Amino acid sequence: MPHGSLSLPARLCLLAWDTTPEVNGPAHLVRAGALTELARGGLLTDQDGVATPADMDALTGDAVLDGLLELVRESRPHHWRAWVTLHARVTSDAVREQLTAEGHLRAEKKRVLGVFPSVDHVLEGTAVVDALRDEARQALEGPVPVAEVSERDAAVVALAVAAGLPALLPDGDRERHKERVEELIDRTGVREVLSELCSALETAPH
Repeated sequence: MPHGSLSLPARLCLLAWDTTPEVNGPAHLVRAGALTELARGGLLTDQDGVATPADMDALTGDAVLDGLLELVRESRPHHWRAWVTLHARVTSDAVREQLTAEGHLRAEKKRVLGVFPSVDHVLEGTAVVDALRDEARQALEGPVPVAEVSERDAAVVALAVAAGLPALLPDGDRERHKERVEELIDRTGVREVLSELCSALETAPH
């Protein structure tokens, strides 16, 4: 299953898959990824720190991103930081459904306490996750020059580090990579927005 077409929030969801307990979500991380993707595409713009729809009719064609875009349009204005946590589970659940439909995850029905129906999502294979982690580590630690890191991968790494994902920060030391992460944030082309989202992830409750 190729991963080249995976959206930014989908990549972050898989990158964080084995995180236990969940690190800043990962609903918060996935939501931050979706916000970044919409900002990169010009569908959400920054107006004095507020996430603002650029066009009230434009769509991406991605159900997850369009769902978030509709939520932002129908809600009162909020700063980027607020959107990282506000109804974040909606976006996270939508990403899991999308990954299941694409064959990356498998949905397994179960009953909580033997009564209440629930669904667990299980990784179908590790190849895609392993590839994503390898790419992320190379983008973070080198030897790949920042100029050769794709804008999407740069955003993935910056957000994942901000969330403290063990897959990239086994020692939890964000400070060691601070300079490289700042360069990656510049690489994305949405520095102001991404800096706000990263800051929100660093301080978001677990």
